[in-house]
Amino acid sequence: MARRKQVPSEEPTVPPTVRPVYDKIVALTDAFCRDHLTEEYAALCRNLAGALARKRPSPLLGGKPTTWACGIVRTIGWANFLDDSSRKPHLKLTAIDKAFGVAESTGQGKSKAIRTMLKIRQFDHRWTLPSRRDAISIIWMLEVNGLIMDIRRCPREAQVVAFEKGLIPYIPADRADDSAGE
Repeated sequence: MARRKQVPSEEPTVPPTVRPVYDKIVALTDAFCRDHLTEEYAALCRNLAGALARKRPSPLLGGKPTTWACGIVRTIGWANFLDDSSRKPHLKLTAIDKAFGVAESTGQGKSKAIRTMLKIRQFDHRWTLPSRRDAISIIWMLEVNGLIMDIRRCPREAQVVAFEKGLIPYIPADRADDSAGE
């Protein structure tokens, strides 16, 4: 069964019991991203807040919304090398803590807790900005019959299997077909 691909601007599914807290957190992350980052960051932050809201029991029900919002933005920033001055936008992770009025150790701790809880790592296609996915080769490297291969160079059937297993963000052959028709 194919996994449903979530469109970045699509609202994540959130349980009704967590909805009020989720809405507060997302209002904070959206405002921060609007002022300091991009809509891509805002969409990933909403998706991450939705993933935390769906965990059972939801960790969002404990703690302050500002702390969760800070941890969420910090996590997405960490996964996308936001503190690397060669990238645009660029922002120190400690500046996120200051903007939310959260102590640096609290922001760092919440981010680490989120990363551990959801097994988030750098170069994770689920949390990488969509505009950067194609440029990051490691996202597309998979082991096939004991060999490391760039799945973008494999037949479409292999790409479909990798997509259905959640190993890649989309089927590259379908994107190539779309651009050829334009």
